[in-house]
Amino acid sequence: MTAIFFYLFAIITVASAFMVISARNPVHAVLFLILAFVNSAGLFMLTGAEFLALLLIVVYVGAVAVLFLFVVMMLDVDFVELREGFLQYLPVGGLVGAIVLVELLMVVG
Repeated sequence: MTAIFFYLFAIITVASAFMVISARNPVHAVLFLILAFVNSAGLFMLTGAEFLALLLIVVYVGAVAVLFLFVVMMLDVDFVELREGFLQYLPVGGLVGAIVLVELLMVVG
């Protein structure tokens, strides 16, 4: 039963972390970040680190993520203008991502 909950929390954490970086709306990205924090706290609870789990909920979700949410909602930023040069920097970003992936595979392997 513990393994089922571990895989459930882990899959939701990874999926919500991916949605944080791929969400178009910054408010949705912050909400996915809160979901990732809550599932990470669930993983801490499974390992027996209850203090770290509650600390993650209280400090990060209760303070930092809510602060990010309020700042993002209060700012009136034109996100369409910010995305105009995205394709221009895509090859450089892909190259840096590939280098980091190779380095991580070298460390694991």
